[in-house]
Amino acid sequence: MLKLAHISKVFNEATPDEKIAIDHIDLTLKEGDFVTVIGSNGAGKSTLMNIISGVQFPDAGTVHIEGKDVTKLPEYKRSTMIGRVFQDPMAGTAPTMTIEENLAIAYSRNKKRSLRNGVNRNRRAFFKEALAALHLGLENRLTAKAGLLSGGERQALSLLMATFTEPSILLLDEHTAALDPSRAELITNLTKEIVEKHRLTTLMVTHNMQQALDLGNRLVMMDKGQIILEVDEEEKQHLTIEKLMEEFQRIRGKQMANDRALLSF
Repeated sequence: MLKLAHISKVFNEATPDEKIAIDHIDLTLKEGDFVTVIGSNGAGKSTLMNIISGVQFPDAGTVHIEGKDVTKLPEYKRSTMIGRVFQDPMAGTAPTMTIEENLAIAYSRNKKRSLRNGVNRNRRAFFKEALAALHLGLENRLTAKAGLLSGGERQALSLLMATFTEPSILLLDEHTAALDPSRAELITNLTKEIVEKHRLTTLMVTHNMQQALDLGNRLVMMDKGQIILEVDEEEKQHLTIEKLMEEFQRIRGKQMANDRALLSF
């Protein structure tokens, strides 16, 4: 469960470059919720993800995960509770380490550290089984360097690394945006499969409106640091891109900015 209460964040406060990134946001994800977040560039989506993960701290408000106040906890202390996949396929893996070494690090994220070998026979068998579910043949390449993988393969590996310890919260930060259409579709399908299998509580930022409609049970629209629209599961089943655009115009009295949010459907 994730609960954000009265979250605010201002950059360059009291200067000519002052920018309100997050403006008094309240958002709650119940266990098993899969919420997609859309909005124009500068809406505050990435800042919101950074505040949840501990990369940045809010100026006001609180962040609770599984009922625990983590508002002041740094990123490394939240890492046992949070899995995150970034837009850049290169960001989620260590390129000079092998596939199995990357998996061993992720596997130990929520476990006590020890001096034992990170990759043993039992773990290798577990890693092979998990990789086989990706249907990319990576289970036969455990000793290959992660840097030799394609962008789609690395993003699939990053997704697996972020989820196979079943974190309390999964954050997906435009994790298909840098991929070609066929690989983006592959990662989208893997995301749906893995999230549903483990019933992971998930927050996904995307510029792709169709993806935002196809995935998850709830949808949130952001603009100028605020949540301006929340769509529940029943509403979402009947929502279309055209209706979303009309709703934005009704609320803000203007058309959505002509950026990737419009170019991705």
